[in-house]
Amino acid sequence: MAGLWVSVGSLIAAGQRGQRSPQQLMRRVALWTLKHASHYSRHHLMVTRSLCSADSYSNEKTFDKILVANRGEIACRVIKTCKKMGIKTVAIHSDVDASSVHVKMADEAVCVGPAPTSKSYLNMDAIMEAIKKTRAQAVHPGYGFLSENKEFAKYLAAEDIIFIGPDTCAIQAMGDKIESKLLAKKAKVNTIPGFDGVVKDADEAVRIAREIGYPVMIKASAGGGGKGMRIAWDDEETRDGFRFSSQEAASSFGDDRLLIEKFIDNPRHIEIQVLGDKHGNALWLNERECSIQRRNQKVIEEAPSIFLDSVTRSAMGEQAVALAKAVKYSSAGTVEFLVDSKKNFYFLEMNTRLQVEHPVTECITGLDLVQEMIRVAKGYPLRHTQADIPINGWAVECRVYAEDPYKSFGLPSIGRLSQYQEPIHLPGVRVDSGIQPGSDISIYYDPMISKLITYGSNRTEALKRMEDALDNYVIRGVTHNIALLREVIINSRFVKGDINTKFLSDVYPDGFKGLPQVANWELSIKLNDQVHTVVASNSGKTFSVEVYGLKLNVTSTWNLASPLLSVNVDGIQRTIQCLSREAGGNMSIQFLGTVYKVHILTKLAAELSKFMLEKVAEDTSSILRSPMPGMVVAVSVKPGDMVTEGQEICVIEAMKMQNSMTAGKTGKVKSVHCKAGDTVGEGDLLMELQ
Repeated sequence: MAGLWVSVGSLIAAGQRGQRSPQQLMRRVALWTLKHASHYSRHHLMVTRSLCSADSYSNEKTFDKILVANRGEIACRVIKTCKKMGIKTVAIHSDVDASSVHVKMADEAVCVGPAPTSKSYLNMDAIMEAIKKTRAQAVHPGYGFLSENKEFAKYLAAEDIIFIGPDTCAIQAMGDKIESKLLAKKAKVNTIPGFDGVVKDADEAVRIAREIGYPVMIKASAGGGGKGMRIAWDDEETRDGFRFSSQEAASSFGDDRLLIEKFIDNPRHIEIQVLGDKHGNALWLNERECSIQRRNQKVIEEAPSIFLDSVTRSAMGEQAVALAKAVKYSSAGTVEFLVDSKKNFYFLEMNTRLQVEHPVTECITGLDLVQEMIRVAKGYPLRHTQADIPINGWAVECRVYAEDPYKSFGLPSIGRLSQYQEPIHLPGVRVDSGIQPGSDISIYYDPMISKLITYGSNRTEALKRMEDALDNYVIRGVTHNIALLREVIINSRFVKGDINTKFLSDVYPDGFKGLPQVANWELSIKLNDQVHTVVASNSGKTFSVEVYGLKLNVTSTWNLASPLLSVNVDGIQRTIQCLSREAGGNMSIQFLGTVYKVHILTKLAAELSKFMLEKVAEDTSSILRSPMPGMVVAVSVKPGDMVTEGQEICVIEAMKMQNSMTAGKTGKVKSVHCKAGDTVGEGDLLMELQ
């Protein structure tokens, strides 16, 4: 390696004697290095922990000004590359985003409407007016919002504005899951068995599901990002899935068409990054492992996949390129596959945009995908051949969300960041974010705080760096999911690569609880008007209990949400029923056929409780409160209606996911405290029963 740098030094010295410009000199060094040092990682020839440098291509004329039709971290990501390429940028924003980071980074900014996305970031008329006002030559859509909207691309084309993405034909073909599946079959891409038409109604959905065979996946034809997607295991779930998927699809994409296909149980979700130009060239840039998901949305991604061998990787890549060429694809895009335990792979969908998880591909290939998209949009051919695309090292990405991981692996949290510090001082760490101290996480937009990426020479190093990065990440003011991310990356199954799309529910069947803690309590237990002192300590699922000098070891799964608890007491198996429990320490249990009412407090709480007034407990079965912040999209009852336990009362949409709220018991509706269109917070009262 020392000889390599001596030779590079000689080139520099020769360049200085010849009075070459710095750009010419750097280009000459880069070309020599690529020729003579193929064994050395190109990624490490770039600036450490940065995106690919565009300095070597500064002579290429692209655009003078680009409007970024997005917000948050992806808008910041696009603006960074534009700055490196010497391109001026225009940010758009809603009124509540006026002081956002992406607005401050851009050279110009235009407000396109109020907070709701339909009136701002999806407001095509306002965005077109911003383009005209700023005289932007091209638009980068980022991901989400209008990134896969063919009508937006058509509007731009009509005004001679370049859309930095594929043409409208490719967007339409791949954006429609029904048409894309037919095209994939024609291109000889492996596809999942299913119904290739549009499902008309719930009855037809049930008929099709029975023909395919349960379980089935119901999903939006124009969808993506896990929205408008439901798994159904029987007729009833198919009917409910059809209703909710169509509603979510209409809300998220303005298109309620659905398709149904066979659900492949326990698959891996592995995707291939592709890149095409307007000259018929297309490449595959290796794979990304995206199997760690919750509610069909990715949480942790990595590149490459620990599961694929070179033969399977090449087969998947070649099929992805075949599909891209079939639709004359010209930009960065992603072909997603489901892969079973035998490495059989099936086409899932193609995303005609830049993916959220694109940084891990950039880390192992050394390419700046945003730069490549801009070059292709201007009409330049690809600069690389398939043989040029390396796999150098390993990269892992964690999506850091403002979510409570202890609630369904992540229900949205809102608030203001009172303190925020990214761990970018650590080696091999990259953070793509669009926030700063004081930023608000609101109900209007995706709760993502950032994408945390670590890079290493191998998977072990990348994961260790991720551990350190998560430990050094400072986030105050909102609940976040770092506890979940941190535990997943050290889980033995994950470390071995034994993962699939059901990983979270398999590893945490009762929900995420956090790391087990060793704790000791001195408790005061009141039973039949007598108070007993008990000392308890635990490690994981095992408790050591001491009462009146007698020590017992008690082990259970401790799922208090279950009506039955199987408990092992010093080797003797017992079954206990937890009939009720309250936060104040009151609990009703059934043991050996007898119901016991006990009051359990810590010793200190018991000593202080005599000074407290007793609070009348709220009858939670007679009321319905919102479990999360969101918007009420439908109310199914009115005062005076009779409802049964489990009957739907209303539907709340949070981050474009619809959630059915149901009655806790049978009774008559006393009052309804919400209506369609209302914004509600966590804990807000929705309905009362008599």
